[in-house]
Amino acid sequence: MMRRQRHAAWLVFAAAALAAAVSPQKVQLVFAGVAIGLVGMAHGASDLAIVQPKKQRLFLACYGLVIVLCLVWWHQSPAWALPGFLVASALHFGWEDAPDGALLERIARGISLIATPAVCYHSEYRAILTAAGLAPAARDLLPVALAVTGAIAASGLLIMVALRGNAPLLAGTAALLLLPPFVGFSTGFLLLHALPQTEQRRRQLGCADYADYLRATWPVLTSAIALAAMAAWVTFPTESGGVRALFAALAALAIPHLLVTPWFASPLAPPHGETH
Repeated sequence: MMRRQRHAAWLVFAAAALAAAVSPQKVQLVFAGVAIGLVGMAHGASDLAIVQPKKQRLFLACYGLVIVLCLVWWHQSPAWALPGFLVASALHFGWEDAPDGALLERIARGISLIATPAVCYHSEYRAILTAAGLAPAARDLLPVALAVTGAIAASGLLIMVALRGNAPLLAGTAALLLLPPFVGFSTGFLLLHALPQTEQRRRQLGCADYADYLRATWPVLTSAIALAAMAAWVTFPTESGGVRALFAALAALAIPHLLVTPWFASPLAPPHGETH
């Protein structure tokens, strides 16, 4: 029954992704906001739970400080904040998505999630980065660099899939290549990063299923969604069509998740019924 429900959920998601892919960019933007901001954000909702109670106050203070600094930086200098966010995200994805992989695989995974959407949708990705605040001097160079490195990284990952077999990696890389940037990244992000990380956190916390995990983390998840919505509203510039607001909101929550949490996270006891 559980397997059938998962298959049904994936069919619904695939249908929604394909529908969004052939829709106007505003619909794609909404799809990305829901996929990343609601579904994907669940894996970071347990950040507080993996910090020892005696360290939680300091953790929350650092987390909040980084959020504020990130929003101020994005508001004052999006031209620098955007590439900084992309680089930090690539490092995070490479480190988290292949913790036991070879160095080249980790580099390829990190680069691919950020750069592969520029391979087949170069002009669309360039327009998105421009709307997000990319400096005029970099509007030609950065998209080209992303397209080249993304093509190399995706090719390496697809070769690895052919040699070893890895269905999620194949599906995620294909989505990054073939679907429009907002839809492709959202799908790849969920398949390759957010959902595997949520599963790992669920097991670490000893939650029996995802419903149990959401019950354990809903206060933080709800607060994060509200904070992201507030950050998007504060930074919403009408001329960018909401793109800059989406990037700023995601960065405000992603940066502390990838910079602060690793310093405070502590190894948890193995899930119920498991031993070292």
